[in-house]
Amino acid sequence: MGIRINLDVVMAQRKKGLTELAGEIDLTLANLSILKNNKAKAIRFSTLESICKALNCQPGDILEYVDESEDEKHG
Repeated sequence: MGIRINLDVVMAQRKKGLTELAGEIDLTLANLSILKNNKAKAIRFSTLESICKALNCQPGDILEYVDESEDEKHG
């Protein structure tokens, strides 16, 4: 997929754990873990908004476009 989720990076920068963030944004640990591990196929804007509010960041800090052909060359 051409979208990479950098939630783990932003969480580490903010020193926030999975359980703490899940509680703040009212999302299950399982669903937040799917996002954190870049396994999600979609994200609701309301969820993205809650994450950004809790982590004091912008959507672009969490979501990144990666050209799949370039990603395959390097990974």
